[in-house]
Amino acid sequence: MSELQDQLAALRQRMAKVMESSRNPRETPVFKGVSADFFPAQEWLPGEEIATGLGKHYETETFYASHRRHGSADIGSLADLPHDLLEVISNGAIRGVPPGEWAFLDTETTGLSGGTGTCAFLVGVGRITPEGFRVRQFFMRDYGEEASMLSALASHLAPSRVLITYNGRTFDQPLLETRYRLNRSRLPLTRPPFAHMEHLDLLFGSRRLWKLRYESCRLIQLEQQVLGFERQGDVAGAMIPYIYFDYIRTGEMDRLLPVFHHNVLDIVTLACLTGIVPYAFKDPATAPLRHGSEMAGIARWLRDAGELEQACALFRRAVDAGLSDDILFRTLWDIAALERKLERDEAALAVWNDLAACRNPFRVRALEELAKHHEHRAKDHALALDLTRRALALEPSEALRKREERLLRKDSRAGPAPSSLR
Repeated sequence: MSELQDQLAALRQRMAKVMESSRNPRETPVFKGVSADFFPAQEWLPGEEIATGLGKHYETETFYASHRRHGSADIGSLADLPHDLLEVISNGAIRGVPPGEWAFLDTETTGLSGGTGTCAFLVGVGRITPEGFRVRQFFMRDYGEEASMLSALASHLAPSRVLITYNGRTFDQPLLETRYRLNRSRLPLTRPPFAHMEHLDLLFGSRRLWKLRYESCRLIQLEQQVLGFERQGDVAGAMIPYIYFDYIRTGEMDRLLPVFHHNVLDIVTLACLTGIVPYAFKDPATAPLRHGSEMAGIARWLRDAGELEQACALFRRAVDAGLSDDILFRTLWDIAALERKLERDEAALAVWNDLAACRNPFRVRALEELAKHHEHRAKDHALALDLTRRALALEPSEALRKREERLLRKDSRAGPAPSSLR
């Protein structure tokens, strides 16, 4: 059975358990219907019912005091993050904004694929304060409370100048903007609150930093691998829409509580990673990078940004720090290419010779680069021919055959290829 089929089978089993438990409820109060008049959510989740001009919704807040830790992360240190921390990772869009004006946002939705039929039933917003970290959650107990919830969310985000999410640029923000547009008849004076905020999606920086080191850059995986935090009793993200639908059908709030907890943990983890990831981009030369693959990831970003000298130096640091073979050979190839662009031919030749001397994915390409150098720069046609024939023996190609023919014409003294290279 394929991996996808295994995942679908596991999901069906979980759904079956949810439906079975709904048919045999535990001995807990059951609130039939979804109206606030019959749904005392405060009995299950400390918070308050909020009345707006558009109706009602529910809000709750979780507070992490400054002395607490989230895995290896110090909650109190978030308030001391430098105001220019996000400048480089945002390509200069976020300049001099203090941490108290950052909003960390995550949604729980009725579907994972987006679209106009998907809505956010729970929106969490985290804030850094001198006392610690606060997560305010906006919850619609039924679909009729969406406009009230969205209005309150817009007011809550109004003081913030920076929005920080994890994959929010492609999912959370577009989804919420769609919901604001669909509710514009009830929210005529309320605009989506994101226009005045600079958006930092931490997913992209995290991938650059860690995709070479970890198999997955999902938030929960980085939470475990980077922060050393292990969740207990967490709910799978794929199950959250079904749990909400079950709650709408039965009115049993207790089954929804793990979803609130899941949302809070996502936001706290996002804030803690924001205190780690941008430092690697802010000053790669002094960033506390301990793993070679992290250095290689940032070096690739520097190279793409045109910072060739810094990129080359960081690539070499990565090699010295130690890399797995697959990343090592790619990094050596990148170093050689940068040295060539920086017009340091001797350094590039040294790396190409290393790659040409052992079995690796870049061996033939290194031999070809060496052949080009000796043909066009060193004018050593005999050596260029030898290198071309070595590459042909490993991986025949039309381009290499044409190069061999050209070199044979240039060097009439070159003898036939040794039998071992034919």
